[in-house]
Order: sequence, then C-alpha cells, then structure tokens
Amino acid sequence: MTITATTVALDSVVEAGDGALVSVPAGGRLRIVDLHGNQAVDTLFYDAHDIDNRYSAFDTIREQRAVFLTTGSRLISTRLDELAVITDDTCGRHDTVGGACSQESNVIRYGEFTRHQHACRQTFLRYGAQAGIGQRQLTHNINFFMNVPVTSTGGLTFEDGLSAPGKYVEVTASRDLFALISNCPQVNNPCNGWDPTPIQLLGWW
Repeated sequence: MTITATTVALDSVVEAGDGALVSVPAGGRLRIVDLHGNQAVDTLFYDAHDIDNRYSAFDTIREQRAVFLTTGSRLISTRLDELAVITDDTCGRHDTVGGACSQESNVIRYGEFTRHQHACRQTFLRYGAQAGIGQRQLTHNINFFMNVPVTSTGGLTFEDGLSAPGKYVEVTASRDLFALISNCPQVNNPCNGWDPTPIQLLGWW
C-alpha cells in the first residue's frame, strides 16, 4: 500500500565514517543532505521483504541508458523491480560505478599503510547485520554526491565532488525498502575533499 509521505519520521546526523540502516515504507521519502559539501555517501537499497532482491547498478544503467543518476532516475533491482525513484536532486549527478572502498581495495590502490583504515564495506556489514544483510548481499552501490567521470577510453577517475553545503538528493520508495548507508571515511582520494564530514538524513512517511 502506498502512503502519503507527510509525517517527519526521521531527522538524524550521521558522522563521517559512520552509517545507518533506514527502513523506508512504500511511498516514503528519504533525503540525504550533504551538510558541508564534497562528501561521498555510499548507499545500497533492498526490498525489505526479500533482501536478495537488491539494487542493481547494471540493470539501472541499462534501463535508463545513463551512467549517472539524477532526478527521475529509477533504481532497479536484480529482478528488474523498481525499488525507488530519485524525485528531487539539487546536486545534479551521482555515481553508480565507482563502488565502495574496502580495506583490500585501499591497499591495492594506495599502499600497505592504509590496511587498517576504516572503510565503507565494514560499515555496510556492521549496519546491514540488523536486517540479515551479509557479504553475500553486498553489491555495487550508489555513491551519492561522488564525482567519478568516465574517460573516453572507458576508465574511471576519482575527482573533487560536484556538491556543496546543503545540497541534497531525495528518493521516494516504490516498495518497502531498507536503505543501507555508509558515510564514506575515505581520505586517500578527493571524493570527500580529503576531509570526510557529517551528513543529515531526513525522512517523511
């Protein structure tokens, strides 16, 4: 059943390097606010009644024929269900191919000194456990506010973000969802402006 999302049900701040698991009912609106600007917010979406039916970057890109996400983008699941739609976006472009940082990828990209740095994959596993989401259910995520241009040869580069203080993105759930969020702690590339900062989560349902 779709509800009218008018009640403020969520208003919280997620510190840099921390995360959240948010249950969003069908018709509910979840807004992610970049409080200080230039912050990457790694996010996964799951059907709340079947966590194996989860966000698929491949199907989302194919269905909309676009690599980046913005207002009107439909977030498609592995079973081609519509999980949510981006219904408001003041940033203008969000990455869906750059993936989430992990301790292993940090070592490969930046060196052995990063091995013990906290990473998004750890945050996903920590908060996802509340809903039974484990390693098997982790997949390619959305990087809200993150700027990952695709080069003419098909490569990826991590660049300074396109966001600014107070910019936000808002998704409306097409079915009951879990939103699994990692407020990225990465300090080895410019995705967070070399200085991770807090975000705000607002919800109406």
